[in-house]
Amino acid sequence: MLKYAAVVLILAAPAAASAADLPTIAAGRWDITSTVAELSIPGVPGFVMRMMRGKSKAERKSIATAQAIDALLVPDPKAQCRVDGQHVADGHYVQALTCPQKRGKPVEIARVGTYDRTGFVGQAIVTGVTPKGPMKIVLNQRASRVAD
Repeated sequence: MLKYAAVVLILAAPAAASAADLPTIAAGRWDITSTVAELSIPGVPGFVMRMMRGKSKAERKSIATAQAIDALLVPDPKAQCRVDGQHVADGHYVQALTCPQKRGKPVEIARVGTYDRTGFVGQAIVTGVTPKGPMKIVLNQRASRVAD
């Protein structure tokens, strides 16, 4: 709950630093790895949720030229997520997203973390509603450069 409050407070703050004020990341291939830390999904058996904890998935991004760190925070276009708010400054980022689902209401994602020129580390908290009730997934995220 505290993280949601932080998202609201920071998103209500003055505009984020301009891209010129943010550290530049090197061009190349970057992986944004998301690891399941917690999950609560009604109707999914407990043993399946226990098996999912600790599982990771990497999203690969190609950065063609040196860019500001916020280039790594852009959602995958295939997910069709909308950025509702974002604040990136002073080594910290906060981002609020809304992402459509194939069936049902969209999910909300609150991302918070820290960054430097080598990438970022943070959490993404995904909340939504399933036909059987509210769900929540907490992902630990890390962005790192993997190749030229």
